[in-house]
Amino acid sequence: MRILISFALIMCISSTLSAGEFDTIEKEIRDTVTSQVDRWNKGDLDGFMRYYWNSRDFTFQSGNNRTQGWQTLYDKYQKKYFADGGERGILTFTDIEIHVLSKTAAYVIGHWRVMGDEISGEGLFTLILRRYEEGWRIVHDHTS
Repeated sequence: MRILISFALIMCISSTLSAGEFDTIEKEIRDTVTSQVDRWNKGDLDGFMRYYWNSRDFTFQSGNNRTQGWQTLYDKYQKKYFADGGERGILTFTDIEIHVLSKTAAYVIGHWRVMGDEISGEGLFTLILRRYEEGWRIVHDHTS
């Protein structure tokens, strides 16, 4: 029943968007996640992090851990993947599904993979995005 109510709510909200608005939003979000992957693969941590909401209220969850705040995640990535020429691997996203909820909210689900000489991993992710003046920003990232 809960799923049915959620679906109905999403359909009501989404129905207020024209097809052109929906397509534009979907493209903007696809460009956002594609740009983020490109920045990671170029070794540009600042560029990669640009697409996360720069706030103490940003959350990142993975495994049994929650990271609170943009700066905390930045520091964690810097230390683990980018310090001293660290091995960050090549990041790819596949099976991307973009779900537009409104003109200012959406979520993305997909599969991630990082391959490198010293590291490799893969899993699923859910990103919750909001549109701000500067563009779409990830306000919550749940990666497994």
